[in-house]
Amino acid sequence: MRFDIISIFPGFFEGFLQHGVLRRAISASMVEVRVHDLRSFTHDRHRTVDDRPFGGGEGMVLKPEPIAAAVESLGVAPKAERNLQRESVVLLSAQGASFTQATARQLTLLERIVLICGRYEGVDERVSELIADCELSIGDYVLSGGELGAAVIVDAVSRLIPGVLGNEASSEYESFGNADTGPTSNGTPRSTYGSGGLLDYPHYTRPQEFGGLSVPEVLAGGDHEKIRRWRRERALEKTLHNRPDLLEKAVLSPADRAFIKSIQPPSC
Repeated sequence: MRFDIISIFPGFFEGFLQHGVLRRAISASMVEVRVHDLRSFTHDRHRTVDDRPFGGGEGMVLKPEPIAAAVESLGVAPKAERNLQRESVVLLSAQGASFTQATARQLTLLERIVLICGRYEGVDERVSELIADCELSIGDYVLSGGELGAAVIVDAVSRLIPGVLGNEASSEYESFGNADTGPTSNGTPRSTYGSGGLLDYPHYTRPQEFGGLSVPEVLAGGDHEKIRRWRRERALEKTLHNRPDLLEKAVLSPADRAFIKSIQPPSC
């Protein structure tokens, strides 16, 4: 998987690319990330990338010409042919569609992703119409630029690529993961489960007691079925309290629904 990031602050990504899972993926040639300075594609002595908006208003708008030149220099396919080439050009924008785990999984099907980092008041709309395949936003808030969003997308997508994580199941048994995969190949019941879009269940490790709180007894009992049910209920409880909207699309069993009804509604 190759990522090309277009930004007026290319140095922003230096530290980000040198740590953790992403650094190992790049070192192993499973992921390639190239950062391109948008100002390198200007032709005036001031290296101008922005201008005042037509119609008036506050702030400045990123010009379309440097962005078009930057994307063209990368040799990506024309917009109409990118699906066949497994390429995509993404504009990071507060007006974009929500970036979710499902979006991240869909992007792993590509071989190359170009990320355009918006700045200032916004980006000339013709970039979206003529160049970008889609606009994405990482949340319902406004950032100073698209660099943080680009970093989030690179990380979220990279960790889903087979081989990037030490244990590939790690990306399944976590918040927003795929649905339950059932027992192991030898028929042994799992104590874990695929969350099916819910939040993850709580995790504990040693010491068994900390700050006056002990690890739940069920987790140390060795009964996989009981552990599995406890984890499912805790995930349902955490989802109800923190992200009740996720329950609307979740596949819930009669036991799940009965448990949710028994939970005290969140106080805040």
